[in-house]
Amino acid sequence: MPDSFSSSSDGKVPYPKRTGTKEMTDILYQEECYAIVGAAMEVYREMGSGFLEAVYQEALELELEARGIPFSAQPALAISYKGQPLKKEYVPDLVCFEKVLLELKALDRLSGTEEAQILNYLKASGFRLGLLINFGSPRTLEWKRFIK
Repeated sequence: MPDSFSSSSDGKVPYPKRTGTKEMTDILYQEECYAIVGAAMEVYREMGSGFLEAVYQEALELELEARGIPFSAQPALAISYKGQPLKKEYVPDLVCFEKVLLELKALDRLSGTEEAQILNYLKASGFRLGLLINFGSPRTLEWKRFIK
C-alpha cells in the first residue's frame, strides 16, 4: 500500500505516514521490555562484570521484586514434538510478566550460539518475546530482543 504524505504549514515534507501497516512504534511488549532491561542495567551498574551467572540472576530477582515486576525464576516449561509432550522440560532463567522469556549470561561477549539458543527456546516454549541479557561484558550490559 502506498505511503501518504500530509503537508505542513512550514512547507517541509514530513516523514511518510504508513497506511495499512503497523506503526514502527508498535513494539511487542515495549513497556515490559523497558522495565526488565532497566532492572538489569541497575544490577550491572551496581555489580559490574566478573561474577557468575547465578550471582547476577539472584541480584536481578531482587531488583525485579523491588521494582514490582512480576517474575518466575526457573519455571519448568513443557516442550512438545508433533503435538506430543516430551519428558524433557525447558527451564529458562526467568519469565517476567508471564510472557517475556529471559536468558541470562555472564560471558565476555555474546555469540551466535547464545542467539540460536534463545530462538530455539522461543520456538519450543511458545513465548513470543525473549531477552538475552549478558552481564559479562566489561564495558556495558549487553542485551538483545528476540521475537518469534
